[in-house]
Amino acid sequence: MNGFMAVVHNVPRDRGLDLILHTPGGGTEATRALVEYLYKMFGRDIRAIVPQIAMSAGTMIACACRQVLMGKHSCLGPTDPQVRGHPAMGVLAEVDQAIIEIKKEPLKQLLYQQIFAKYPPAFILDCERSVAGSRDMVCEWLATNMLSEEENPSVAANATVANLMNYLGTTDHAHHFLIDKCKEMGLKVLAIEDNQELQEDILSVHHSFIASFARTNAIKIIQNAHGATWSPAVS
Repeated sequence: MNGFMAVVHNVPRDRGLDLILHTPGGGTEATRALVEYLYKMFGRDIRAIVPQIAMSAGTMIACACRQVLMGKHSCLGPTDPQVRGHPAMGVLAEVDQAIIEIKKEPLKQLLYQQIFAKYPPAFILDCERSVAGSRDMVCEWLATNMLSEEENPSVAANATVANLMNYLGTTDHAHHFLIDKCKEMGLKVLAIEDNQELQEDILSVHHSFIASFARTNAIKIIQNAHGATWSPAVS
């Protein structure tokens, strides 16, 4: 939030925002705070540009925008939340599987007792709360912005999120959804390659940042078109 506040203050608010995203993700509530802040600054007129990856929370931010620009090499990822380092949807799927298997073979209760004993108190409830909260949040953003012109925005948003949170339909939390899959899910995606000049500009910015990460000890870089930069470094 400090980084976004630092680089937004001198950006015109009446022209919308092009947000170039390159991120492995982050926390759900931090994502909510960032998106709501950007909405207050620019309204819903935000376009996400993904030159390479916008995973997890990065995908959530992209879903909050009115449109997403991606290249053939770009990808979004599942929006399944992680709770204390564990996949929340995986934990809930394991609980469901345990109930089914114990009903069939009661002795398996001993096995699952050992598995669930490693979880701290209220952990499963935290997983349920995190999954429900993430789903509702992204559904709301899609329905009120990117998919607002659909015949039934809520239905369209829920269908898209069902794909983004399809735990059994993905290999892991780092699963890549390429541009065609993102379109198939219902996201409003444009191909960067359709505008050669824009593609060159986007990739020039992206490669500049990648080179900066390679040559410095910066762990994040947030910068606007006017040169304002915020970048914490590894000590």
